[in-house]
Amino acid sequence: MAFMVGEKVVYPNHGVGTIENVSARVFGTQIERFYLLRLAYNSLTVMVPFSHVDQVGLRKVTKNGEVSKMLSYLSTGECKNCPDWKNRFKENSVKMQNGSLQEVAEVLKSLASLQKDKPLSFREKKMLERARVMIVSELATSRGLKEPEAIEALDKAMQKANLRFPEPL
Repeated sequence: MAFMVGEKVVYPNHGVGTIENVSARVFGTQIERFYLLRLAYNSLTVMVPFSHVDQVGLRKVTKNGEVSKMLSYLSTGECKNCPDWKNRFKENSVKMQNGSLQEVAEVLKSLASLQKDKPLSFREKKMLERARVMIVSELATSRGLKEPEAIEALDKAMQKANLRFPEPL
């Protein structure tokens, strides 16, 4: 998949970023091309080799139809939580690393639901925060919203399922 300079992309487990540059470096006798990506959330700069784009999971920002499905998922029904902490954390980690908007929404909803009943562990709180950041940034980018507007839309959706959109840590 080819991206253009200035294009917004999603870097799994970190959120939306902008392709700032395409560069090349020489390693021995091989030339490797890289995307230089600046993440919106923390202004971190990441270099992603062209040869690893698929492995890393770098992808275009989700289209509006998928965003609507995600909002619908957040606003309806209950979600399943694995009772065993280790298994739940492992399942959620895989979903976060895959980076699809729907899977990140599943993590957000399940942890928000769990948090309603009992305190989350430190690691699950951090995961909930990452899921929150990823969903807010992708929703805002996809729909051209400001962050507070995206948060409001997500909160409204989750209130329909009797859940609260989590506050930032």
